[in-house]
Amino acid sequence: MRKMLLAALSRVLQGPAAAARPGAVSEVSRVVVASRNYADFASEATFDIKKCDLHRLEEGPPVTAVLTREEGLHYYKTMQTIRRMELKSDQLYKQKIIRGFCHLYDGQEACCVGLEAAIKSTDHLITAYRAHGYAYTRGTSVREILAELTGRKGGCAKGKGGSMHMYAQNFYGGNGIVGAQVPLGAGIALACKYFGKDEICLTLYGDGAANQGQIFETYNMAALWKLPCIFICENNRYGMGTSVERAAASTDYYKRGDYIPGIRVDGMDILCVREATKFAAEHCRSGKGPILMELQTYRYHGHSMSDPGISYRTREEIQEVRSKSDPITLLKDRMLNNSLSSVEELKEIDVEVRKEIEEAAQFATTDPEPPLEELGNHIYKNEPPFEVRGPSQWIKYKSVG
Repeated sequence: MRKMLLAALSRVLQGPAAAARPGAVSEVSRVVVASRNYADFASEATFDIKKCDLHRLEEGPPVTAVLTREEGLHYYKTMQTIRRMELKSDQLYKQKIIRGFCHLYDGQEACCVGLEAAIKSTDHLITAYRAHGYAYTRGTSVREILAELTGRKGGCAKGKGGSMHMYAQNFYGGNGIVGAQVPLGAGIALACKYFGKDEICLTLYGDGAANQGQIFETYNMAALWKLPCIFICENNRYGMGTSVERAAASTDYYKRGDYIPGIRVDGMDILCVREATKFAAEHCRSGKGPILMELQTYRYHGHSMSDPGISYRTREEIQEVRSKSDPITLLKDRMLNNSLSSVEELKEIDVEVRKEIEEAAQFATTDPEPPLEELGNHIYKNEPPFEVRGPSQWIKYKSVG
């Protein structure tokens, strides 16, 4: 019956003048095929996900997750955008268009996208210096991110922050001092509780920062005051060039809070990250205090652009992770194998993403740099203009909020 209806639709759309219009038949055929494919798509599917390891918890996140077609397409496009954006950043850096510190996020996309999928836009997030992915998921456009990397006026921090200092609504960076964002995140969570808001703060740090003393001090205060804070350790297995086994007596980072409950999550599976974050967010919102998440993930690039990333690990190790655990490939295979999308549809998304990245890169390389007289601007918000000393006492800049 469906085939008869589609054939009739094709004849009606073509009409008597179809032969006089070159390509009309193929165009209608493409529409009909697209309609048929869309009709064949499933609206949702249920997947088994890896069980999380638990600390001081009797029950953990679910071991199954429902993924709708719309969610899958959104997650796929978001992760592909971050992946392509980071690859373009790598290219611009090697062309010496981006300078200074730059830490890329490719390989870890399931973390930032999965976290964002489980929280509200009114919730808060603060992270370390590998921040491009979080800047994007928190609402910053690709062109603003790339323009910030190239130091242009159109950047999300007006070209004055660079790779490590990007900000958006309810996103507090991008922080360059190892581990220093963790006490700040607890402070944001304290504000949420103080003002009686149903909001939480996601406070992220890496395995390299996990041995910092200030993190343990923050755990203590957060537990005492029952702050609505999710401490999240993104364990990508290497702190700069040092493996976690060589740096930590215990690599069970989800247990590091001791008296704070913890969960260890497959950070390469976006559904696992999403469900675990929903669980952790509910824990915080219910007044039970902080919780600790360890996301087991992997970065494909080196620690920073000065690190080739192969002096302390082999190319074979990187390739094995790419082939077996890539977060984008995992989501893509799930969607294709469960009729949530088609190869053609995902290819169209890939083309759309590449176009967006190229247009953003064009903007980021042609937008003007901020003028020198604006160097002192945006120190304080909504304050009267005041003078800021420059590199010497005779040079003054006016600061405008």
